[in-house]
Order: sequence, then structure tokens, then C-alpha cells
Amino acid sequence: MKTLIVTDAWSPQVNGVVRTLEHVVEELLSAGHLVELITPNDFHTLPMPTYPEIRLSLVLKRTIRKRIAALTPAHVHIATEGPLGIAARAACLKLGLPFTTSYHTRFPEYLHARLPVPLKWTYAWLRRFHNAGNGCLVATRTIADDLVSHGFNNIVMWTRGVDHQLFFPRPNVDMRAKFGLSGPVFLNVGRVSVEKNLEAFLGLELPGQKVIVGDGPARAQLERSYPDVLFLGTLVGEELAQAYCLADVFVFPSLTDTFGNVLLEALACGLPVAAYPVPGPLDVIDGSGAGVLDDDLRKAALAALDIPREAALAHAAKYTWDECGRIFIEAGMNASRAKAAAVKAV
Repeated sequence: MKTLIVTDAWSPQVNGVVRTLEHVVEELLSAGHLVELITPNDFHTLPMPTYPEIRLSLVLKRTIRKRIAALTPAHVHIATEGPLGIAARAACLKLGLPFTTSYHTRFPEYLHARLPVPLKWTYAWLRRFHNAGNGCLVATRTIADDLVSHGFNNIVMWTRGVDHQLFFPRPNVDMRAKFGLSGPVFLNVGRVSVEKNLEAFLGLELPGQKVIVGDGPARAQLERSYPDVLFLGTLVGEELAQAYCLADVFVFPSLTDTFGNVLLEALACGLPVAAYPVPGPLDVIDGSGAGVLDDDLRKAALAALDIPREAALAHAAKYTWDECGRIFIEAGMNASRAKAAAVKAV
């Protein structure tokens, strides 16, 4: 089967959406599927206002329609609701092609954190966007239930995975010495931006040291406001895995993530998690014994120090990218069958 993935988020961006799609492509190829991509790398782009790391493609709908028609995919997956995703959705509807979508970010809450846009307006637009497809892939049951309550349909549960060959425990003595760290180390990894709610973590009174891995529009201001916090910038691959291993607790203050791939990476490195009891952490951590969820984030962070690393490792072992890929492939095949049945009925 030939699958076309259309996404407004792609390398060199570093985030959970890109990481997920990269692994999905690997799984599709290993299963013998043909894969085509339409990404911002194919077009002229402009920086997104207030978030220049994200590039918005300058593209006409007819350009995307012609390209999709030429590729003749059996299944189109629209990963994002940006310019490319909007153009691809219109093209699929015009051409009569089966397509699925995915919901990666609580965009209404993300937008509301930056601009005075009512949540119901954004949810109405997103509902129209996703309900036009043959399946909306969602990472967690909590988010799925929330979307259903807002009138979304065709929800497909889609788990995430972790690269266990990269993320695993390593000795951390040398790494701590390199950065002059002593006492417990509390770590966060991800975009350094307002929707990640990082000040809820950085403002906590905790023993030891706080470390931030990642970059984004809020980094300069946060570095000025919290001079005692170690900001390491964006790390990938082995350097990122080592950064997880220098910490004692992974603190995840976000209130808007739909999953949080970094949760799994931290767990796979033996880090217990401290987070708020909200979608994402509730689905990944709650009841697992691998972390602590509490409305008092300081209390959760301190309690997580007592969780054995073995508990984190055991829970991370349940998540694999091959299962993520299997669900994606099945969703695409179901979309193709549903479209074929609809055409035959007509």
C-alpha cells in the first residue's frame, strides 16, 4: 500500500510530532509499504508569529491537489492542521481519496494561552477539520473522550512508543560532574514555550538542581528569570539519552499535551515522573507505580524521589514503536476499505 503523509511539522523541528512520524515512516517501510511525504521542506516558508522555530508553508491548495493526484496514494494521512494539512484535506475531499488525521496537540488550549480566542471557536473549527476524514488518530483515552464530548467522531486510539535501544539507564557520575551537579536533579525535556507551563516547575522550592533540555521562544526570558537553572538547549540522540540519565526525577508541568513522548523516554532511562493529574500523564503514569501525579507539583516531585528506577523501567517496556506503526497501518487500510465501500454503494 502506498501511504502519503502530509505534515506541517518535520525535521529540523524537534518535537513529539516529528519524532512520532519519523518512527511511523520507519515502521511502514519495514512492513513493505511505500511512503511519500509532503513537508515544509518542499516549500517556501515563513516563521510562525511568536514561535519562529515553526515554519508555515506558503502553498496554494491547487499545488497540493496536483501533487497528491500525481502520487496516487491508497491512503493519505494528514498529521497537522496547518497550511499543508488544510490544503491536503481540501485535495482529498476534491479527489475522493481516503484520508485519516491525527490530533497531536491540545491546540484550543495552546492558542488560548497566547491569544484571547474562545475555546469553543477553535474546537468547532477542529471538529469540522477532523470529522471530514475516515479516522482521527488520538494518543490517549482521556483525550479521545474529551474530543468526543466536543462532537468529534471516527476516533482511533493510537499509542506511542519509545526507542529502547537508545533510551536506557547509563551511569551518571561523570555527567553530573561535567555540569557541577550535586544533590537530586529534577529534569524537564521539551519545547521551551509558554504552553509547556515551565514556570510551574522552575518556581518550585526543591533541593538540588533543576535542568531544562530544549529550546523555544521562552528560553531567553526564563534563563533571565531563573539563573540557578541549568539550560542545556536542544539535545538529540545519545546526548539526549545521557541528559535523562543525569537526573533523578522527570518533572512534566504541561497542562496541554495530548501524550508527551518525553514521558516514555524518561521512564525508559529509569526516571520516575512527577506531573499534574491531567490528560497525558493520567493516561501514561496514573496507577503504574512509575510516577506521582498531584495538583501540588512540588509534592509530586519530592515523592517521586522515592520511586525505584526499576518501576519506571518496567512501565516503559510496555510501549513500542512497532505497535504504534501497526495501528497506523491498520487505520490506513480501514480508511481505504471504507472509502471503497462508500463508492460501491453509490
